[in-house]
Amino acid sequence: MDFLGVVAIIFFYILILIVGIWAGRKSKDAKGLEEGEHTEEVMLAGRNIGTVVGIFTMTATWVGGAYINGTAEALYNGGLLGCQAPFGYAISLLVGGVLFAKRMREEGYITMLDPFQIKYGQRVGGLMFVPALFGEVFWSAAILSALGATLSVILAIDMGISVVISAIIAVFYTFTGGLYAVAYTDVVQLFCILVGLWVCVPAALLQGKTASITRNYSEWIGDVGGFREWALWWDCMLLLVFGGIPWQVYFQRVLSSKTSQGARMLSFVAGVGCILMAIPPAIIGAIARNTDWSLTEYSPWNNGTVVKVIPPEYRNMVVPIVFQYLTPRWVSFVGLGAVSAAVMSSADSSVLSAASMFAHNIWKLTIRPHASEREVIIVMRFSIIVVGIMATVMALTIHSIYGLWYLCADLVYVILFPQLLCVVYMTDSNTYGCLAGYFVGFILRISGGETLVGLPAFVHYPMYDEAEEKQYFPFRTMAMLSTLATLYSVSKISIWLFRSGRLQPEMDFLGCVVNVPPERIALRSDVSFNVSSETLLLSKTNGLPGENGGGAGGKANPTFSESSHLHPQHAINNSYAAIEQTPG
Repeated sequence: MDFLGVVAIIFFYILILIVGIWAGRKSKDAKGLEEGEHTEEVMLAGRNIGTVVGIFTMTATWVGGAYINGTAEALYNGGLLGCQAPFGYAISLLVGGVLFAKRMREEGYITMLDPFQIKYGQRVGGLMFVPALFGEVFWSAAILSALGATLSVILAIDMGISVVISAIIAVFYTFTGGLYAVAYTDVVQLFCILVGLWVCVPAALLQGKTASITRNYSEWIGDVGGFREWALWWDCMLLLVFGGIPWQVYFQRVLSSKTSQGARMLSFVAGVGCILMAIPPAIIGAIARNTDWSLTEYSPWNNGTVVKVIPPEYRNMVVPIVFQYLTPRWVSFVGLGAVSAAVMSSADSSVLSAASMFAHNIWKLTIRPHASEREVIIVMRFSIIVVGIMATVMALTIHSIYGLWYLCADLVYVILFPQLLCVVYMTDSNTYGCLAGYFVGFILRISGGETLVGLPAFVHYPMYDEAEEKQYFPFRTMAMLSTLATLYSVSKISIWLFRSGRLQPEMDFLGCVVNVPPERIALRSDVSFNVSSETLLLSKTNGLPGENGGGAGGKANPTFSESSHLHPQHAINNSYAAIEQTPG
């Protein structure tokens, strides 16, 4: 064990912990806040994150340990064309800014799942939590695994110990400080990443064991292969671009922004920042690819055997190997701090995002609608611990960093993206379409198998390779488009069947077309976090069209009119139109 390196990493962790605790104190005292505001204070930093801090925290969240290690690994294996994730996720931030950032922030949602529960009902909307949770946990596991690999190489300490300690630190300051702690530690961590990686790059280039990285330009670009390889490449790229949008970790930053325009701006700038932050790890991957490792002390099996190239099973540790064998000792410690910062900045964000969704969308809006705000905050903090444990266990049991990276966005891409697109832009989408699309997408995705988790392919799509047990057909994109088409068509057909009289209103057993119960009707105004059946029932006598002289254009109960813009106008109009067309 390298004791000097251990001391250096302990110092870094203490620094991050101090910043996290200090930032957590920026939260306002709960005693001075109105009902509902304390939750926004913890989960969204009181919607008071400025553009500059927002850009830093958004960029730092995406630039995690998997981002750094995975980029270097991909470039080592296949050149720039194999390094898809940085470009895919950067484009996803730009697309998210165009399609969703401004709209979601203007509605004043607490989490990404709010529009689903408002439009489709609390329990059906809660189904969206499942792929969202898996996405956040897989992402956290990937970045913790990256840190464990780095520490085990540079400091020669057990990977399990390093992963567990890192997770405990991230969970602790997230538990105590909420989004304020996460955002302000992200600023420090992004600075550490930037400085640490750029210090290591010239140090690695100046030793005499690496050929010029510009000598083999065509190899540096890389080659995808034939038609089937390109089909798979595009499938993965589309997965990263559109599967990188429906993440609570992204929308938490968007929704915490002071303004809707600021939310869009931080998304655009962070997309550019992600590309810039991919440059140093890409150069590190190129350095490793052009190094004759037999000239170094690197022995992958620790038995004195030297190799010219890094064996495939160790290429997920390209970054720490370069730090350890191609840079001076003090530089490797700086690089270690950069990777540690990257991991902490992403792990804390994912853990808080998953816990926020559970506490708000599952506990408060689905399980216990009358839960007090204090109870919800307690549930959220307990969830932070549970999610942290889940991510840690996965980090210790699944070791393919870049594979985990794709797996993170898989279910999110196939199920959540088309659902989010429809709930925001399709006024006629309903619960029948939502459920049908959900299960069609899930079945089609599972049918393709997943070797990372030992799931065999039940359907061999065209171009399936029996020897490799690999799907080359873009079945993920096919599953996503099938989800979108099913949601649209089933929603339209169900509306036509009920409103044309071919099906009686009592057959609308989900109550979303003509047989809409009062508690399912979206209010024009409501305290955003405290949506409950009691609040919704109050609206029946105080705010619905046609009652108390309100008429179709009447205003909602003024008691709820000051605090929120939670409910989308298109959902309100649809609900009203459905009631007015109900027979009898």
